[in-house]
Amino acid sequence: MKRIAVYCGSATPADPVYIECARSVGRSLAERGIGLVYGGGKLGLMGAVADSCLEAGGEVIGIIPTALVNAEVAHRGLTELHVVDTMHERKARFVELGDGFVNLPGGTGTMDELWEALSWAQLGYHTDPIGLLNVAGYYDKLIEFWEHMGKVGFLRPQHQGLLHVDTELDGLLDKMANAAPTVPIIHMKRDDL
Repeated sequence: MKRIAVYCGSATPADPVYIECARSVGRSLAERGIGLVYGGGKLGLMGAVADSCLEAGGEVIGIIPTALVNAEVAHRGLTELHVVDTMHERKARFVELGDGFVNLPGGTGTMDELWEALSWAQLGYHTDPIGLLNVAGYYDKLIEFWEHMGKVGFLRPQHQGLLHVDTELDGLLDKMANAAPTVPIIHMKRDDL
């Protein structure tokens, strides 16, 4: 993987474990020679992952909508900053520039990006691996819900493996690198739907 799109929050939670995780991810990507593609912000986990990647000599590409640039939350010290008109364009650009997705803790925007990456993979709009870094148990309930969707029948068995989960970045990246391709819905037979 040449570049990883990292989805994460723009908030700074009280527990420092989340900011330290973001810093560690940024450093690790730079040390591995993997470029960072992210939301282009300077605040919270976004700013932490970008700054640590830059400090370690890594490539950092930010993608941010004009409205957030106007709100003065854009990070101005990146390798590249792409300004787009809409959130839809932002998410499409993540797919274009990244070779995989890693979700760190975050709020509704991070969840939106995760679910869209997963649904696009199901539909065959991309074939990139999707990872969830479960820091301090943050995603425990979401992982339970993912499994629940499969048990109920809203997530096909062949798509349950789309989401790779680990508590450590090294393990997560290994799982993503070894991920088997998933058959998208558009290539499935009617009997499988």
